[in-house]
Amino acid sequence: MRSTPVDGFRLTYDRAGSGWPVVLLHGWPGDRTDYRDMVPLLSESLDVVIPDLRGFGTSDKHDADPAEQYSAKAQARSIAGLIEELDLERPVIAGYDIGSRTAQTLATCRPDLVGALVVAPPLPGVGRRALDESAQREFWYQAFHQSPLIECLIDGKPDAVRDYLAYIWGRWSGPHYAVHSDQLEHLVSVYGAPGAFAASIAWYRAGAGAVATSLAEATPEPGRRVGMPTKVLWPEHDPLFPREWSDRLDDFFSDVELRYLDGVGHFSPLEAPQPFAAEVLSAADRLNSGKAV
Repeated sequence: MRSTPVDGFRLTYDRAGSGWPVVLLHGWPGDRTDYRDMVPLLSESLDVVIPDLRGFGTSDKHDADPAEQYSAKAQARSIAGLIEELDLERPVIAGYDIGSRTAQTLATCRPDLVGALVVAPPLPGVGRRALDESAQREFWYQAFHQSPLIECLIDGKPDAVRDYLAYIWGRWSGPHYAVHSDQLEHLVSVYGAPGAFAASIAWYRAGAGAVATSLAEATPEPGRRVGMPTKVLWPEHDPLFPREWSDRLDDFFSDVELRYLDGVGHFSPLEAPQPFAAEVLSAADRLNSGKAV
C-alpha cells in the first residue's frame, strides 16, 4: 500500500491484524522487512502498520536537500501524515536505529499522535562520549557516508552494496546471529539500484546520525521531556551503543523503563523478536485498558 504524499514523499507500508494500533519503524541498513518475525507475534491482537521510511525500500526517493527532506523531523512528518491518514488513535510507536530516532522525534513534535514508545538505541544522553576513542572506532561510517566517494564506490553497484551491508550486519549483530542470505539479497535488491544507496544515507547527510545528534543534544527542562510511557530495550552486544550510555534516560524521558536484552546486538527486532514484541503488546495493553493516559 502507498500513503498520500507528505512533502512530495509517498511511503510504502504493510498493514496486518486488528486491535490497538502500532507503527513499527525500521533501521539502517534495513527496511520494513526488519519486522518480518515480529508481525506474526503482534497481528493476532494488534493493528500493525510497517512503513518504509523516506528513501528506503519502495518508498519515494527524491534528489532533495537532505537537511530539509531526510532529517529526523522530515521522517517524523511522513509518519505523522501516515498516522493521520489511517486514523490511528494513540498508536504505540516502536523502532530501533533510524526508526528509534524518528519515533522519539515524533513523540517530541507531535505528542498528540503517540500513545507510547518502545525503542532501542540510539537514545539521548550520550553527549560527548560519542567522541571517545572506542566510539569513534565504530562510528567511522557516519563520516564516510558524508563523502561523495559513496556514489563512486557503492551506489548503483550491487556487488559493492552486498559486501558493505554484509560487513555492517556482521559487525553490528550479536555473537549468535547472522543475517540470512535471503534477507541480505533482499536488501541488495532495494539498496543496489542507482540512487538507492545514496538515498538511504541521506539521513546521515542531513546531520541526523548519532554523533552529530549526541554532540548537539541539550538536557531539556523537566516539563519538556518526552512525556508518554517509554520502554527502552538496550542490547548487550551493540557495538555502537554500549550499555553504560543508558545512564541518563531520566534526563530526557519523564516516564521511562529500561530493559536489557541479553545476548543481542544492534538489530533487536530480528535478533530478539519475541521480547521486543512482548514489550509492544504490553504497551498496547496498558493503553487499551486505560492505565496509561
